[in-house]
Formats: sequence, C-alpha cells, structure tokens
Amino acid sequence: MKIGSMIAIYFVIWWTMLFVVLPFGVRNANEAGEEVKPGNDRGAPVALYWGKKLLATSLLALVVFGVVYAQMVFHVFGGG
Repeated sequence: MKIGSMIAIYFVIWWTMLFVVLPFGVRNANEAGEEVKPGNDRGAPVALYWGKKLLATSLLALVVFGVVYAQMVFHVFGGG
C-alpha cells in the first residue's frame, strides 16, 4: 500500500472517529450546575476539552487504522 493511500485512509478514519468521540463528557450549564447567562442557550456545552478529544480521536483512529491495514495487507480476517 502506498503512503499517500495510507494517509488518506487514516484521515477518513480519524474524521469519522472524531464524530464518535465528540459527545463523550459534554455537559451543559444546567447539568454542570452553572448559571445560564442571558443570551446563551441552556443546551450549550460548558467545556469541550478539545485537547483530550483530539488525543482520544487520534489514538482510536490509530487502532482502527491498524485493523484496516492488517486486513488490507495481511488478510487477517479472511478473504483473498
């Protein structure tokens, strides 16, 4: 498999895993016990923790990419 293909596949997997990781740990002002300021939506998240989410996304995408790579190159789950 060429390096360009590997990067493209990893990017698609990473982007998909980002949407898997985003909802975890999100609390709105009401759930966090904070006062909702005028003009803010009650359902808006208090803190997003982008650093943790990007790290978790990268690690999860690396694991999923490893499984995809193993299947494509070594056919570990059967197939031609």
